[in-house]
Amino acid sequence: MSAPHLQALNRLLRGELAAIETYQQALLKLDSEHGALQLAQIRDEHSDAVSLLRKQIREFGGDPETSSGTWGTFAKAVESTAQLFGTTAALAALKQGEEHGLSNYEQAVSTHELPNSSQSLINGILLPQTRAHIATLERLQAVQHA
Repeated sequence: MSAPHLQALNRLLRGELAAIETYQQALLKLDSEHGALQLAQIRDEHSDAVSLLRKQIREFGGDPETSSGTWGTFAKAVESTAQLFGTTAALAALKQGEEHGLSNYEQAVSTHELPNSSQSLINGILLPQTRAHIATLERLQAVQHA
């Protein structure tokens, strides 16, 4: 497998690791009335995505990333700022992160550098899951504005 393929998968993995960190921080500040159960489910789905991506990377002889790197630092800064401004801002920051992840997945499959198994994983599981996360966050935002 080519190094660009491993780099692409590790880049996606770092994004998923950052998402877990961000949802974990948001859950510390939210209660069940503000969608904590839904956010915990999304966090758990990001954990599943981490496992799937790590498995793919190992199958192709790569070493999976263990940290979110600069994405995690960015995620923490965004979430800290959002926490200062409350639940509405936190949900907006989470949605922005999901939209960024969606863009990364779409870009990864559009390059056609990934093998079929990686394309299938992204198109069959990770993209639909990310779109569902965005829809959930939009519903939670609508409740906040109601």
